Amino acid sequence: MRPPRPHLPPRASDQAYGWLLERILDLRIPPGSVVNEQQLAAEIGLGRMPVREALARLAGDRFTTVLARRSTVVTSLGLDDVLDLFEAREAVQCGVAYIAASKASDDDLAMLAKLIRSAESARQDREALAFLSDDYEIHLFLIHMIDNVLLQDAAELLLKHNLRFWRSYWSTRPAQPTNMVSHRPMLAALRNRDSTAAEQAMREHIQQSRRLLASAFS
Repeated sequence: MRPPRPHLPPRASDQAYGWLLERILDLRIPPGSVVNEQQLAAEIGLGRMPVREALARLAGDRFTTVLARRSTVVTSLGLDDVLDLFEAREAVQCGVAYIAASKASDDDLAMLAKLIRSAESARQDREALAFLSDDYEIHLFLIHMIDNVLLQDAAELLLKHNLRFWRSYWSTRPAQPTNMVSHRPMLAALRNRDSTAAEQAMREHIQQSRRLLASAFS
């Protein structure tokens, strides 16, 4: 295992980015909102330059969009964009699951099982927001199990977009256990150290979520 990345104190622009991203992900700043740089700087308690740098980084990550005359809005969640997200998730996360089956330690699997139990509890209780948070932590932990920085960076960004989408989706729809896709088949494949089965379980997990989306928009 490679040594951890060096811990550096956060820059002001990093603080602004984290502050803004958290509020975009939990919909306190909803899709389509106009972002006022000066107002944000005053609210965060930082100068305009760190906020400007953070907004530029958010635009690069596709969480914000710069419009004509340099106005900035939180990127809306169109159907085509969401379908692109599912396609990207399938391409990246199936590979992550394939690799994880050969790299997971017993401690990794024990922690993953604990996270999945929490998600299953939220699923049975129809606690959509709790399930989404658990789902995010499960996929995030799975990414870090493979110890590949390039894949981690790509997959983490996809997971953040996925989290924002599903929070928006569930904010207007009743939660049902059948609509919250279980992670148990993937865990079983990982425990068996079966890379092909783990990849297929992840693919089915993502495709089942995509079928849910298709039924909602049909």
